[in-house]
Amino acid sequence: MHDRIAKILLGSFLQKIHICYENAGAPILLVLHGGPGIPNRHKLMTEHTELARRFVLVTWDQRGCAGSYAGIDPATLTVDQLVEDAHELVCWLCEQFGQEKVFILGGSWGAQLGTLLVQRHPQRIAAYVGTGQVVDGVENERISWEFTVEEARKANNKKALAKLRKIGPPVRGQYVGGLSGLITQRKYLTAFGGGAAKREGIYRGIVKPVLLSGEYLFADIWGYLRGYKLVLSHMWPHLTNYNFRVEATDFTMPVYIFQGRNDRNTPSVLVEEYFELINAPHKELIWFANSAHQPMSDEPERFRLLLCEKLLGG
Repeated sequence: MHDRIAKILLGSFLQKIHICYENAGAPILLVLHGGPGIPNRHKLMTEHTELARRFVLVTWDQRGCAGSYAGIDPATLTVDQLVEDAHELVCWLCEQFGQEKVFILGGSWGAQLGTLLVQRHPQRIAAYVGTGQVVDGVENERISWEFTVEEARKANNKKALAKLRKIGPPVRGQYVGGLSGLITQRKYLTAFGGGAAKREGIYRGIVKPVLLSGEYLFADIWGYLRGYKLVLSHMWPHLTNYNFRVEATDFTMPVYIFQGRNDRNTPSVLVEEYFELINAPHKELIWFANSAHQPMSDEPERFRLLLCEKLLGG
């Protein structure tokens, strides 16, 4: 197994990537993490190393977080810049491995980034796979907040209700308190099962896997802890401005959406509506009945099998 961790210039800023593969001639799969500012290369390189037997598996710490945190200029933390960073990375990978195109797998914010990438720079994209697909930022937060409040009512969780009412309902997708309001809503969303099948807190669900994975250097972990708040605080106010039902319905490559049926983070009802509007050479919406926002973690074996089946034909 070939394994390479490196820093490369993307948008004139050094950013960390991890590439793993058995065969340099295998199709390239670039995974775009969520957040923004919350890398998942520890999960890919511990839970999904089987993908490196079928693909050239590429993970990337997007600018401002983890291994791509040091020296960041917060003014560069924009949606447009990250789209261009992703495009540069796609071109670099094609050149490095002598291939014409790359498969894109984006999750949550990564699906938003991936959708914008394949819309603006479709030439080198073989197919797009979205999971936890972002559709409409404003409606996304309204539905997500209402679900969380209703679940808190059912559970008679007065503390949760008080905190949720303090931060919401969201206005144009934004919560009172900004980033702290968003974190509060996501905390209770996860607790009530709308974020992941496993109802784990932040420590067990994120911090512990990062620390124990062995994937990150000390500097990367420092960048993880410092970077996610920096990136989210700069970028989140702009992410809810997008409505892909209007802005991103035409694709020139195959589109696959792997969606958890119980997802209330990027609500499945919006994904279903969006899928019907998509025009593409081929499209499929694949439901994961036992998953919420993270089918890659909730149903990992089925996720891998279907990913290989759809992209490689088996």
